[in-house]
Amino acid sequence: MRAIAYAQTGDSSVLQLLERGIPTPGPGEVRVRIVVSGVNPTDWKARAGAHAGRPTPFPEVVPNQDGAGVVDAVGDGVAGFAVGDRVWVFLAAHERPTGTAQEFTVLPASRVVHLPDAAGFELGASLGVPAMTAHRALTVHEGGPERLRPGALDGHTVLVAGGAGAVGHAAIQLARWSGATVVTTVSSPGKAALATAAGAHHVVDYRADDAAKAIRAVAPNGVDLVVEVSPARNAELNSRVIANHGSIAVYATDGGGEMRLDVRHHFALNVRYQFLLLYTVGDAALAAAAADISRAVADGALPVGEAAGLPLTRFPLERAAEAHDAVEAGTVGKVLVDVG
Repeated sequence: MRAIAYAQTGDSSVLQLLERGIPTPGPGEVRVRIVVSGVNPTDWKARAGAHAGRPTPFPEVVPNQDGAGVVDAVGDGVAGFAVGDRVWVFLAAHERPTGTAQEFTVLPASRVVHLPDAAGFELGASLGVPAMTAHRALTVHEGGPERLRPGALDGHTVLVAGGAGAVGHAAIQLARWSGATVVTTVSSPGKAALATAAGAHHVVDYRADDAAKAIRAVAPNGVDLVVEVSPARNAELNSRVIANHGSIAVYATDGGGEMRLDVRHHFALNVRYQFLLLYTVGDAALAAAAADISRAVADGALPVGEAAGLPLTRFPLERAAEAHDAVEAGTVGKVLVDVG
């Protein structure tokens, strides 16, 4: 089979197209023939490492956590999957050498999820890290739901920072599917159009508008939950719009790794900051996210493509290095690698 792999950290030039044998699934594992592989910022950051030239955790690493394809073989003790099942996969390369940038990958059955027949493989490969991160961010609010479904967020106002990003896009869609009033901030008219296409009820261009005033006009009592990509840059804005007992779910550090908070102000409003990292969030949270996301996909609530607010940029497998570079450069939308 064809595989993209690297044996030391560095820029995208360390990615090599190789021929490798097709792996055999062990007990509890599933082998998936990958059709589309999804690329996330975490994929190029893991490949780059802290410094170039460092050894990798395995003699050879195949990158990319997310993907979609068809079950090709199942190991002993696996229930619920059969050869030919259409699936999406997540965290394929987490603490393992076998990501999705290859024609076949083996991974634990717990990281494989059925893909509804109506959903394309490009949609399946766009789930994983972005949608599961969004799910977690939407289920940490004090008094809010632990699971998402239609009606779960009725009466809640959700502010999604960076609504044109992959996580922001999924957060808009999942929040709207769950009944929330969705407000999002963006940095340009083009991104505003994408966030609107994703389903946001109200879009605020923070470079052109008084963002706090615009958000308060929609939510005079404040927003209940913020899905936050840039906590340092947005700390002041969040403090001005958060509701009493509101929560701010932080999933990234875009815009700086340290933030300043007015302690007394946040005391007075009983504000909760919830930090989250998908890789350490725990199996129960991952399983809940996978189940709820699959239901949302089946309901048609998570479409992708420019018309749905998430443009797709695609590369063939042999150009996987360009796909990594595109994500590192901040390409708007979702970057995919067509494998099979």
